[in-house]
Formats: sequence, structure tokens, C-alpha cells
Amino acid sequence: QAQLVESGGGLVQAGGSLRLSCAASGRTFRPYAMAWFRQAPGKQRTLVAVITSGGSTNYADSVKGRFTISRDNAKNTVYLQMNSLNAEDTAVYYCAARQEIYDNYDYWGQGTQVTVSS
Repeated sequence: QAQLVESGGGLVQAGGSLRLSCAASGRTFRPYAMAWFRQAPGKQRTLVAVITSGGSTNYADSVKGRFTISRDNAKNTVYLQMNSLNAEDTAVYYCAARQEIYDNYDYWGQGTQVTVSS
């Protein structure tokens, strides 16, 4: 059974950095677009960053220049490097995967909490 497992969340001070990892198993996600979403308390889940199978990336305006998404297909793993964190980045971060011919994400991880203290 295919699954995504996030790790790397935690508590960090404003201005600090964290690196999230999303380990995929059960199938290869090489042909999939991979993404990171986040959901803050009382708010909707929003897209943070996406990387296609070809390595093209796209970011939410709020994280451009601070976050970097990358993937290692040999390890079936996606990363989110987060720098210059601020309190507005506090959320549960989710990894997701979708087939690139579709818009909907088929696979989701359980989420990892990121808390930024100001």
C-alpha cells in the first residue's frame, strides 16, 4: 500500500530553519508531482510548494525566496527546506502526490507540526 510519511517538524525560533522530509513507500512516485501543503489552526489547507516529475517548481507567494522544494527520486523522498521562518509559518505541513495528468492529489501524509516562536 502506497503511503507518504513526513518528518522533520518541530519548534523553532523566528528567523530559524527547518527541513521537512517526505518518504514515499509502496510504489515509485517518480512520475508524480509532489507537493507540500500546510494548514494553520482555523484556516484552510493551502498549497505551499509543488515539484513536477521533471523538476519544475512553483511556490506560494508567501514562501517564495524562503522555502525550497526538492526531490530525490532514488530515495523516493521529497524535501522542503524552510528558511527565515516566522510565526505565520506555524502550521501542520502535509506531503501529497498526484498523477500529473490530474489536478487532484491522490496520496497524503499524516502531517508534521511546525511551530515558530516569535
